Amino acid sequence: MKRATLSNPPLFALVDRAPGRLTLTADTGAVAHLFVLEEDIARLLLLADGTLTSPPSWAIAPGAADIAEPGRDRMSVSGFACPDFGVATDGDTLVVETVRLRVTIALRGLHCTWAHYDGTAWQVMASDRPTQAYDFGWWDGRAHHYCARRPGERYYGLGDRTGDCDRAGRRFRLTNLDPMGYDAAHSDPLYKSIPYLLVADAEGRCHGAFYDTVADVTFDFGRELDNYHGAYRHMVADAGDLDLWMIAGPDPLAVTQRFTWLTGRPALMPRWTLGYSGSTMSYTDAPDAAVQMAGFIDKLAEHDIGCTSFHLSSGYTSIGEKRYVFNWNYDKFPDPSGFVQSYADAGIVLVPNIKPALLLSHPRYAEAAAEGVFVGDEEGRPVEAQFWDEAGSYIDFTDPRAADWWRAQVKGALLDHGMVATWNDNNEYEIWDKRARFAGFGTSRPAAAMRPVQPLLMTRASRRAQAEAFPALRPYVVTRSGMAGLQRYAQTWSGDNRTQWKTLRYNARMAIGLALSGVSNSGHDVGGFSGPAPSPELLVRWVQAGVLMPRFSIHSWNDDRTVNEPWMYPETLPAIRRLMALRQRLIPFFYDLLHRYHADYAPMVRPVWMDFPGDPATWAENDEHLLGADLLAAPVIEPGAATRAVRVPAGAEWVDVWSGARFAGGSTATLDAPLDGPPPLLARAGSGIAVDLAPGGWRPGPYRRGLWLFPPREGAFACSFVEDAGDGDGPCDRWTVSGSADASRIVATVRREGPGSWGDDAITLLLPPGDTRALVIEGGVPAEHEGRQGVTVRV
Repeated sequence: MKRATLSNPPLFALVDRAPGRLTLTADTGAVAHLFVLEEDIARLLLLADGTLTSPPSWAIAPGAADIAEPGRDRMSVSGFACPDFGVATDGDTLVVETVRLRVTIALRGLHCTWAHYDGTAWQVMASDRPTQAYDFGWWDGRAHHYCARRPGERYYGLGDRTGDCDRAGRRFRLTNLDPMGYDAAHSDPLYKSIPYLLVADAEGRCHGAFYDTVADVTFDFGRELDNYHGAYRHMVADAGDLDLWMIAGPDPLAVTQRFTWLTGRPALMPRWTLGYSGSTMSYTDAPDAAVQMAGFIDKLAEHDIGCTSFHLSSGYTSIGEKRYVFNWNYDKFPDPSGFVQSYADAGIVLVPNIKPALLLSHPRYAEAAAEGVFVGDEEGRPVEAQFWDEAGSYIDFTDPRAADWWRAQVKGALLDHGMVATWNDNNEYEIWDKRARFAGFGTSRPAAAMRPVQPLLMTRASRRAQAEAFPALRPYVVTRSGMAGLQRYAQTWSGDNRTQWKTLRYNARMAIGLALSGVSNSGHDVGGFSGPAPSPELLVRWVQAGVLMPRFSIHSWNDDRTVNEPWMYPETLPAIRRLMALRQRLIPFFYDLLHRYHADYAPMVRPVWMDFPGDPATWAENDEHLLGADLLAAPVIEPGAATRAVRVPAGAEWVDVWSGARFAGGSTATLDAPLDGPPPLLARAGSGIAVDLAPGGWRPGPYRRGLWLFPPREGAFACSFVEDAGDGDGPCDRWTVSGSADASRIVATVRREGPGSWGDDAITLLLPPGDTRALVIEGGVPAEHEGRQGVTVRV
């Protein structure tokens, strides 16, 4: 075999064709597998020395809810359609083509150009850098990929990165880290490793590019310049092979749904997970933790605030100042089962904090070490790593014995006491010892080669423990760390943020980055986790933003040991009480978004340009985001503001949810944004928002099905939403409202499809404030609710 040189790169030749795959070999021994898996999905697996070195994949799960151990075989094409595709070659170039995607490969050097068909013509998606796009033995042996960087290109995704949504001009290192109090504009790295890009060209045409690697990865989007190579962007993985998945566009929503499908079906979680979740480090750290926790329930009742769950911080496991996972502190909680039951009686689900490492002083460390459940070195000795409080050892979830041990602890310490959920925390697996090895399900590998797999498998094990203990319930896991595909198992959040105004702004961008990376069920620590206590104004603005995210939790570990609570400032309590009631009202809307995410891979949180890519102005960095396709949230992120200017996207008319004012697409709306009012919110004309009309608060009344309807000025409209019992595998009902509108009246039809197994048969349709048109529905009777006029109808 010849040795590749820069002047004489490897020459590839097509040697084999199998269902969904072509294989090319080079005169240097390199092997390239080109997979054609769907009309819009192709994949390049490059083995620079001819040998597969990457571990099995835990990211690729087309439409599936789980992956079987030991992970997906990287040569497998199961789950894909593997359509027919064209192949042509002239000896120098190979062209592979479906109706949606084309890849042209220069066989000398394996230079690839990817194109998609936009309905009228082939458009280049991406092209390798003309000079040395891959490492064929002339650099450091890592998996490099250099792409030409085209003028006007924008780069989105990579999970929960800081700063602007567009990553152009920046460099990022993807390795899971615990950066408590991070700077939301600049800090890097963060908690999750998702090496996926949604790339938009200057005209707004998009495609997806996913590097299926679990090694540490660095991306550069033009920060690095080199005169000898032209403009380029660069990805390098520290271990493993280059495994590049390309998704044809050009529509950004379709590409995002496709990538979410590729990495697995999002978990459908119980409805209660969408309510307010209380939390703070302070209660369980206190010596009288049980009293503090009981006091929280008393305060909810006193201030008439509803709450559906509580994230129980790790102080319940303490011995002295240290935390020992699965160890109940009986001085703080003399009766764990009784404590859990007291919260259940209040209608609040406890979500206990668990951590994947045992401190060296943990009462059960020796026992766990004897059972061989820790990450070890080549001789099997537990590897020590710095953890919270002192050094400890991490559980190795790539060893089935360790996963079995973990599930047993989750059941014995938590589920047997009545818990039904878990909060996986501090699971970044900061193991930097080069001697550390993962069991790898029988194929031992260096820890650095697959670190992000561990938090995913921890989450999977916790979810499985719940499913085994409570088969009639939907599991609920929330995780701080993870990788591509974590949506199959868990909800997540943006980690231990810092109390600053700019955190409020950039956390929203982090949520968009996650959603574009397939992980849409997320939120933030409202009020800020670390740093000073939020000012009254900042707390209210954060709650206004928080009630418009899928996960809504107020959490804190403030430097001065104050506690972020809804009632922490008497002067803001009335406003916050109204916002908490608004969240209760919107739970049916968020639950419908969750169903759409689970069933159709439709992101719950979206950048405005996702649904309006043809409007150039939407691509500018802004502080708005969509919830689903029809609700435009515009949180206030500047102190002292009383109004909020919003440039509404062209292509639709928009209605102020609170005033009924209408704004033409492409115009700028100036919305009232008083500190004691609701968050600025616009609805697309022709849409509807499912709501619960029951009075909110500590003990809300029985569910009253409602729909805030936003009919167009003129023309047809239709909207729908899904509802069910909120847990388990029971049937779903779909409500649909359709009709037409003109200047004087709105005529609508209401249908319910399904067994009608949840709630009564009534629905109240309400028009925007100030809309005085007659709402005509057969059998409907006039109704009014909080200034909105409408009708109630039974079906």
